[in-house]
Amino acid sequence: MTTTDTTVRGPLLLISKQPKFPNQRPAKKTKCLFQEARSMSPVLYAIFLLQLSSLSTAANFTQVYKWDELDYEWKSEVNKTKALKDGTFNPEKIYPFYMAVYGTRIFLSLASYEGVPVSLVTLPTSSASSAPPKLTPFPSWDINGKKGDCNKIEAAAGLQVDSIGRLWVLDSGSNTCKAKLWITDLINNDQTKLIHRFSFRHNMHDLVLDETPNGTFAYISRINQPIIFVFSLERNESWSVKTPKTRVISIALSPKEEPRKLYLSRFSNSENADGQQRDHLCCLLEEG
Repeated sequence: MTTTDTTVRGPLLLISKQPKFPNQRPAKKTKCLFQEARSMSPVLYAIFLLQLSSLSTAANFTQVYKWDELDYEWKSEVNKTKALKDGTFNPEKIYPFYMAVYGTRIFLSLASYEGVPVSLVTLPTSSASSAPPKLTPFPSWDINGKKGDCNKIEAAAGLQVDSIGRLWVLDSGSNTCKAKLWITDLINNDQTKLIHRFSFRHNMHDLVLDETPNGTFAYISRINQPIIFVFSLERNESWSVKTPKTRVISIALSPKEEPRKLYLSRFSNSENADGQQRDHLCCLLEEG
């Protein structure tokens, strides 16, 4: 694995359709657009489906599931009872983190607090039963390991499914294990591979994929860090891109168009007139 630092002048970042490698020249001309968005309060234990019939109509949300308390599909009640007793499972500590949808399955990463034995789970997009489904460890109980097992999924974070049905999963690792990147082939029996180990631990957050004629790239943010990482699947290499004065928390990529734009959201402790905290959608830079 090769890691290289590339500094971007100014607080914003340009990622074109083909990522700029360290030895490539920067774009000749850029222009900046700024937007600000008020953060929404997180809603836990509920999943909604958004239906958009056209840009001119209002968004309609349909509640699919609602839980009073989240629970796993355990191998046995004996295992669950033991986990409750020794503290490795605490239902009050389960908080959904990121979500991806493919076919009839929803994939969730869960915040990796103490009392959360599995951080990557799946559930169906619909159910004939009125009872909300339990969370099924994905791809299995065995691949989700305790913190400190460097060959298992320890702390799942950002998720995304690519155009050929592969689920990409960021894994923050642990105090003893480096952060990792996993891919599961959802079409071929959920075959799962550990494809990359990073040079650092902890604080993995968000991920977006850019599928280009020159290969597939993942753009990755770490919590509250003035930096993002770019990973090339074909080269199996990652490198860092500095974003001075912009501590990134979330990341998004525009729809396929020329040129493509990478949006960075930075967390701010500033408050508006209502006393609510705000997130700042701080960038886009585009090639001229």
